[in-house]
Amino acid sequence: MVTLAPANRAAMDSFANLDPRAIALLLDVDGTLIDIAPSPNEVHVSDDLVQSLTRLLALMDGALALVSGRPLADLDRLFARLKLPAIGGHGAEMRVARGEPISRIEDLPDSLRRHLIDAVTPGSGLEYEDKGYSVALHYRNAPHEAERLRRHIAAGRSACPNETELLLGKAMFEVKRPGINKGKAVRELMTRPPFAGRTPVFLGDDITDESVFALLPELGGIGFSVDRHFPGLAGIFESPVEVRRALRRLAVKGETISP
Repeated sequence: MVTLAPANRAAMDSFANLDPRAIALLLDVDGTLIDIAPSPNEVHVSDDLVQSLTRLLALMDGALALVSGRPLADLDRLFARLKLPAIGGHGAEMRVARGEPISRIEDLPDSLRRHLIDAVTPGSGLEYEDKGYSVALHYRNAPHEAERLRRHIAAGRSACPNETELLLGKAMFEVKRPGINKGKAVRELMTRPPFAGRTPVFLGDDITDESVFALLPELGGIGFSVDRHFPGLAGIFESPVEVRRALRRLAVKGETISP
């Protein structure tokens, strides 16, 4: 991983110059909006963040979406008061507007999912997320288990080699349907109101966000990351704390702009 010294002040200033009336804000969650925790269930969403997102959602006429590897049900639990437009499961699920139905791809075979989950033995320190259309295996608390997980996953995928794809994340392996990624989902989202016709602004932090950053030039978009270099960025934030500060600042600025 290549990590640059973050130009956090420059990122803050560049982000503050955005016009909420003209952009579509697309936000990765873990490691971008919220701090990474020992397990996916231990993260915290602050009231301050919820307030910023609520204000920005109104200022942008709904053109704000979460773009996450988490399932939409999980995102709705974390941001319960909002039920934001969202892309979940790295593109496997999508909800374009509040109250609209969720589109979702087909689940992985049950036998494969059971095999993958069997790697998480008692006392191993491993955790899993069964999303139906994918299974994520987390080894943040057991880094020594990474190689065993690789072998276990390879054995499971060998039974259906054309039906799966391996996605690497931060101390995580995820087996999913092939051809599904955040970039393809963002391209689709940006054709739909209220996102269509706006400049996409994406914030991400991980290798799973590369497909969106690669797509931004095609869409005339703007990219910001958290503590990681990607080509063509407008700025790099030091941490999710700074992202939350930037969102609060943009929300306050937006409310002072006359229609």
